[in-house]
Amino acid sequence: MRTTEEVMRDHLDRRCAGDLDGDIAHNYSDELVVLSKDGVFHGTDGIRHTAGILASNLPDAEFSYDMLRCADEFALLSWSAKSSNGGRTCYGADSFVIREGRIVAQTIHFEVTN
Repeated sequence: MRTTEEVMRDHLDRRCAGDLDGDIAHNYSDELVVLSKDGVFHGTDGIRHTAGILASNLPDAEFSYDMLRCADEFALLSWSAKSSNGGRTCYGADSFVIREGRIVAQTIHFEVTN
């Protein structure tokens, strides 16, 4: 069974490579619950939807993963991004619950400024 940190590292590597489908297939549970300012989303369709929201807010963005903390089945990720349209996020934060090698819960928070 993969550890929380192993799942998170794979998640970040795949996202950096633009491999959303591989990330979803290898790291997310079908039972996923995502909480964000945009709503509550479920399952792999939910994470696809939130990825679309992020891409529409920050098109062609360059992401920096500033901090990753893992403890037991929990992870906290701090990130920033600069977009091709001039938008930026300085203090993005996601939290995760990982069970049996899969992300089962995630919170997403970011604000875009120009």
